Amino acid sequence: MSRIGRYVLTLLCLMPASLWAQDSTEAAKNTKPEVVIDPSGLPPDVLEVVQKGVGAIVRQADDQDGGEAARIRRKGHDAVVSALATKGYFDPVVTLEVGEDIGGDTWDISIEPGEISKVTHVDTLFKGRILAPEYSERVEGLRQSWGLPVGEDFINARWSSSKTRLLDQVQAQDFFLARLAHSQAVVNPETSSVATTTLIDSGPSVTLGHIEVIGLRRVPASLVNRYVQYAPGTRFEQKMLDEWQQQLQSTNFFRGAFVNLKTPPGEEIYQQETAELPVTVRVTEGPARVVTGSFGIDDVVGGRLEGMYEQRVIFGLPIIFEAGAGVDKDNQRLYTDFYLPPNEDGSVDSLGLMARRTDISNEKVTSLGLGWRRKHEFKLDPNSRVEWERNFSILATYDSVKRKDDPVNPEFKLPAVVASYDILRRDVDSKYDPRSGNLVQVGVGIGRNLKQNTNFARASARGQVWFPMGRRDVVTVRAEVGKVWAADDTIFPDDFGYRTGGARTIRGYKYYGIGNKIGDTVIGTRALAVASVEYMHYFDDIFGMGVFVDVGDAAPSFRDMKLHAGYGVGALIKTPAGPINIDLAYGQRDKKLRLHFSLGIAF
Repeated sequence: MSRIGRYVLTLLCLMPASLWAQDSTEAAKNTKPEVVIDPSGLPPDVLEVVQKGVGAIVRQADDQDGGEAARIRRKGHDAVVSALATKGYFDPVVTLEVGEDIGGDTWDISIEPGEISKVTHVDTLFKGRILAPEYSERVEGLRQSWGLPVGEDFINARWSSSKTRLLDQVQAQDFFLARLAHSQAVVNPETSSVATTTLIDSGPSVTLGHIEVIGLRRVPASLVNRYVQYAPGTRFEQKMLDEWQQQLQSTNFFRGAFVNLKTPPGEEIYQQETAELPVTVRVTEGPARVVTGSFGIDDVVGGRLEGMYEQRVIFGLPIIFEAGAGVDKDNQRLYTDFYLPPNEDGSVDSLGLMARRTDISNEKVTSLGLGWRRKHEFKLDPNSRVEWERNFSILATYDSVKRKDDPVNPEFKLPAVVASYDILRRDVDSKYDPRSGNLVQVGVGIGRNLKQNTNFARASARGQVWFPMGRRDVVTVRAEVGKVWAADDTIFPDDFGYRTGGARTIRGYKYYGIGNKIGDTVIGTRALAVASVEYMHYFDDIFGMGVFVDVGDAAPSFRDMKLHAGYGVGALIKTPAGPINIDLAYGQRDKKLRLHFSLGIAF
């Protein structure tokens, strides 16, 4: 038989060196046969299935005796026939010829597949409560959505997936106990036709009963009840259980959670029209206490050391307590936060106390703060990658400020109350290393200087877009704009105003070195505008380089702005926490070259 144009699959057995001394007959007996398959026009996916089927049999050919060899060959033939049947060929002619060459036995397999079988008749049947009149439209929709309709090729994998999908659709709502009662495919090889029958027993319509929580040791059951909220008698929906499970797993209180309905034993329940099943919540609690620490380094402050202690149940209540400290040469802070159980909409309230000391651009600030914040992370569409985050906070602060070169206010106290709201929309392919997508954040704030009894307000917006270029490269564009409104003599906290400069703002300038200058002191001012364009080229999956241009200014007003431009090149290193950026930038206005490095995480 000619082998030109045939598909060749060679499976050889590596023989131990000690066996080479044996005679050629023994060597041939212990060698796997060389398999040559004539493709006969079969599609590649069908050939692949045939290869796998034959390969599984060939592996059994080791150490066979004479009688066993004949049986293995028959199994090889049957494996080809079975593989073809899974792809819809039920009347093939398969010939397996045994030969011999210098390496041992050979199997020459030729295939005449015949016609692929088509579905000519479909019966999608139901029994149980789903046949009640109120479900008639749903039943018709299930029949219309059957995945292997008349006229389609009968492929075994598609036949199986169609049955699984149909059962999942029935179980998704009302009919938790639905099961596949019967299925068959009647094949007529002579006409290459298949008639399928599928019967789904829906069982009774199911409602939710009482809740049973298993696995709690320290965490009170009231926390589970904040997530798993329903009234007994609520209609069953699998989506509801999945959401509760995901929410429980996302908390710091649990390492794992599983939400399901408790299934009663026996067949009697399938004779009922309705059934109320308990909701079972199984949880595995996380550690009671966590201590973490970190060390970082950047171009602004050099080394930075931080530590945090977290306790996840306080006084038997589902409250998370955090206390921490951070120290570098320009910033020192202490803080405590209490995170309350989630609200009905999924938002989380927190209360915090903070003490901080900063020394930036010749301005020293010692600050005490007491605040409340509500954070809500959510999706409008569970199947979309778009994520939303909104924050509302109220903060009371008392700042003690010293400005080295300010002849008017060299030292003063600033008690203030500030309320702010911001919302972030994130649509990126990766939260920590995006290649495509965008981020948009807008915010507003209002505050009052309690010493001057004057008000101030702010609005800001920022965004960033990523454009993939080729296989690895990325172009990113970002921009930020902000404005503060206040009387000319009103003093407001620097954090409420704007300063810019440094990594991730305008590179080529000192960190927070652009703002309202009073001598050598830079303080927060009333207007901000920043834009940047960067091209990032990666040599492989880890290392790359970028070129960039940053422009912008922070000034008392937009018309007072004198744009600062910075441009340069940088090295990029990808890490699990995001890319590390090491940038060498030239500040055109300062006429200085500066090195910046940072860990770039999408805000």
